Amino acid sequence: MADEIRIDDDAGVRTITLNRPDRLNALTGSIMAPLADACADAARDASVGCVIVTGAGRGFCAGGDIKEGGADKAIVPPAPDVGSRTEQGFTRLRGYMETSRLLHEMPKPTIAMVNGPVAGAGIGIAGACDLRFAGRSATFLTAFDRIGAGGDFGSTWFWTKIVGTGVARELFLLGEKLTAEEAFAKGLYTRLFDDAALAAETHKAARRLADGPRMGYRYMKTNLNNAEDWAFEAALDAEALNMGLATSATAMIWRERKKREEQGGG
Repeated sequence: MADEIRIDDDAGVRTITLNRPDRLNALTGSIMAPLADACADAARDASVGCVIVTGAGRGFCAGGDIKEGGADKAIVPPAPDVGSRTEQGFTRLRGYMETSRLLHEMPKPTIAMVNGPVAGAGIGIAGACDLRFAGRSATFLTAFDRIGAGGDFGSTWFWTKIVGTGVARELFLLGEKLTAEEAFAKGLYTRLFDDAALAAETHKAARRLADGPRMGYRYMKTNLNNAEDWAFEAALDAEALNMGLATSATAMIWRERKKREEQGGG
C-alpha cells in the first residue's frame, strides 16, 4: 500500500486514512488507486467489522488535486490500443470511483470521520459512507462549479438520496461553503462533535458496530440500499428473505460463541 494511504486495524475496526496532509488530502492517481484497493481489501476481509475513512492532518479531502493533474496525469496520447484522451480519462476515473461503490455496497458499516474541510470528490467519498461524523472545524463545499465540472465519485447520486433533490441542487448549483453547524442542520453530517472528541466518539461507534451482530448489519445494509431504488413490493420480499437469513446466521454465531464460552469455563 502506498504511503499516501495509511491502514490501521483495531480488533475489527479498520481505519483508512488519506495521507497527504500538506495538500488537505487532495486526490491524485497516486492516492486514488491505492484508496480503491484499500476499500476492496476491507470489503473482502472477514476480520473487518466496520470501516472508518478519514484524512490526515487538518482536513478530510479537498477533492481532486488540479495542480497535480488529478486523475488525468498519466493519460498518454491517443492511440488505437488505449483510445482517445476522453476514453482514457473515463476508464481511469471510473476505476478510481470504485472507492465510492465499495464504501456504499460493502456488507459492513462504513463511517466518514470528517475532521476538517471536505470538497469535490471528497464529498462523494463521505456521501458513500453509511454514517458521517464531523468535527466543528469541518466545512462542506461541492466545489464542482468552480472548475466547470459536473461532479464525480457518486456525489450527485449520494447527496440527492441523502438530503433530497431540492437541497442537493442548492448545494451543487449555488456552490456555497457550509460550516459544520450548517451542514449538520441540513442533514449532511450524521453527528457533530467538538474536534477534540471526534476521533474518540467515532471509534466508540465503530467499536459498537464491529462488536455487534455482523450478519445482522450485513442484511440491514442490504435492505437500506435496496430501499433507495427498488419498488416497494420487491423491497418487502427482500426484507422478508433477509430477515430470515440474518436472524439464522446471527443465532448460529451466538450459539457457537456460547458453546466456546461454556467449554472454556469447563
